[in-house]
Amino acid sequence: MDHGKKALKLGLVAVGMFGFGFALVPLYDVFCDITGLNGKTATTAAAASQSLDKNRLITVEFVTYKAKGLSGDFEPSVRRLQVHPGEMHQVDFTVTSLTAEDRVLRAIPSVSPGVAAGYLRKTECFCFREQPLAAREQAVMPMRFYVDEALPGHIEVFTLSYTLYDISEQVATRS
Repeated sequence: MDHGKKALKLGLVAVGMFGFGFALVPLYDVFCDITGLNGKTATTAAAASQSLDKNRLITVEFVTYKAKGLSGDFEPSVRRLQVHPGEMHQVDFTVTSLTAEDRVLRAIPSVSPGVAAGYLRKTECFCFREQPLAAREQAVMPMRFYVDEALPGHIEVFTLSYTLYDISEQVATRS
C-alpha cells in the first residue's frame, strides 16, 4: 500500500474519532433520558400538584456542596424531610459569602437514585437562574417542590444535592 492511501485512511479515522467525540454529549443525554440515569432535574418550573397521596411517605434528603475555590457557607434549612406524594413543601437554602467581592453563583442539582429525578417537581427553585451575591452577604434561596405520585413504589428515599459554582468570570465575559 502506498503512503498516500495510508495517510488518507489515517486522516479519515482521525476525522471519524473527532466527530464521535462531539456526538458523545448528545448521545449521553439521550441514554440518560431513556435509562433515568444521571439524576438531572427539570430546568423550568413545574405546575402545582393536583392530587395528594396521604397513604405513602417518601424521605427526601438534602445535601449541598461548594465547588473548589468557593469560600463561604451553603446549607439547606433541613437535611431530611418526609413528604406525601403531591404535597407541596419549601426548603430554604442559605448561602453566605466570605469574600470581599460580589459574586454570581449557579447551583446545579442532582438526584440519586437518578430515576427519582423524573418525579421531583420543582415549582420554584434558585437553580433555575443565576444568583447574584454581594460581598460578605447572606441570602436565603427557596426551593418549592413536590414528589409526583407516579414515583415508583420501590423508591422510599432519594437525595437531592446541589453543587454551588462561582460563575462570575463567565458572566463578566458575556457582558
